[in-house]
Amino acid sequence: MPLQMIGAPSDPELIRLPWDVPLEEWPAHHLVSLPRGISRHVVRFARLAGRVYAIKEISARYAKREYKLLWDLARLDTPAVEPVAVVTGRTAQDGSELDSALVTRHLQFSLPYRAVLSGSIRPDTLTRLLDALAVLLVRLHLNGFYWGDCSLSNALFRRDAGAFAAYLVDAETGELHPTLTEGQRSHDIEVAHVNIFGEMLDLEAGGLLHPTIDPQAFSEQLVERYERLWDELTQDEIIEEVDWHRVDQRIRRLNSLGFDVAEMMVRRKAGTSRLIVRPKVVDAGHHQRRLLRLTGLDVEENQARRLLNDLDSFRVSNGLRHEDEAIVAHRWLAEVFQPVVNAIPADLRRKLEPAQLFHEVLDHRWYMSEAAGKDVGLEAAVRSYVDNVLVFKPDEKAVITPGDLITAPDPLSP
Repeated sequence: MPLQMIGAPSDPELIRLPWDVPLEEWPAHHLVSLPRGISRHVVRFARLAGRVYAIKEISARYAKREYKLLWDLARLDTPAVEPVAVVTGRTAQDGSELDSALVTRHLQFSLPYRAVLSGSIRPDTLTRLLDALAVLLVRLHLNGFYWGDCSLSNALFRRDAGAFAAYLVDAETGELHPTLTEGQRSHDIEVAHVNIFGEMLDLEAGGLLHPTIDPQAFSEQLVERYERLWDELTQDEIIEEVDWHRVDQRIRRLNSLGFDVAEMMVRRKAGTSRLIVRPKVVDAGHHQRRLLRLTGLDVEENQARRLLNDLDSFRVSNGLRHEDEAIVAHRWLAEVFQPVVNAIPADLRRKLEPAQLFHEVLDHRWYMSEAAGKDVGLEAAVRSYVDNVLVFKPDEKAVITPGDLITAPDPLSP
């Protein structure tokens, strides 16, 4: 069978890569070094025209299946890596057949969990990773996706204000259904529990866990966080008709967690005056959508919440309470956000994405103001942040040079 590329690759140079060479033998000039480690599949990162692609060598059957699942997740607006192409019909120069390849776009500013946890691992950092993974698993389950191999290794993490956002990077064992049964959900959670316990033991064996971190307790935390969030999103609430304000409180609570309620299902409890209320359709990204609508900025959920808070403060401090929200947002973007981003030296902008930079500048301003006993202002905060914080941070955009390579699990590996 001749070489064939299925998909919509944005870079025509992809077809010119050395597909007749086993992936592990590709010449270095095609590749870039990113955090990865041992995996049951060979994975390499190739850079073409400024873009970085992750290429995984796998059988044609599983490559096509995973490619389709990743597209399904993209249509459902679920956090996952973006599929680019499937390459089949690969033949080596000696005529032997080679495995097919799945090509995905590398997720900029993302890191595998071992890279995030490199060096001193603090319990609160690990907790924030588990929180992000729990949110991702809930979003997948709400969309009817059974993961089958949920773990920290099978996700990538992007900084999201003071938290993390998790993205699925391996859908090889996944299944998409109209809805999940309780058995499917329970099994997926149990697999996650076992996998994370194993990952914690691995970190402990490598001397990377703080003595206060109990692998068993931390793996159980994922289950607890998942169940709390799932119940908040899906459980029935029984109220008296006169207590309808509790429904509004429930919606506000869900909004604070980053979810929108598109519909509510309300039915009367038989033989009583009580109502049974359940969110019928729940969409993630409440703050993301509001910020995108107002400013055009497409950022993570917690970053959006932080930026919206600053926008609201800008409205109040400038006496714009009664001004149209869209006009205020345009002024905030031009007078606050863009000047901060533009003040970052060009050679340092690869270190963090703009929304994360802005968030960290706001934090730095708060600490400086506390120490000074007065507001030091954004201009001084930016200068101090660049000189005393940003210059010491590693680049997180896409490419890490061989000298900076961090040993970590392969972002596409199970």
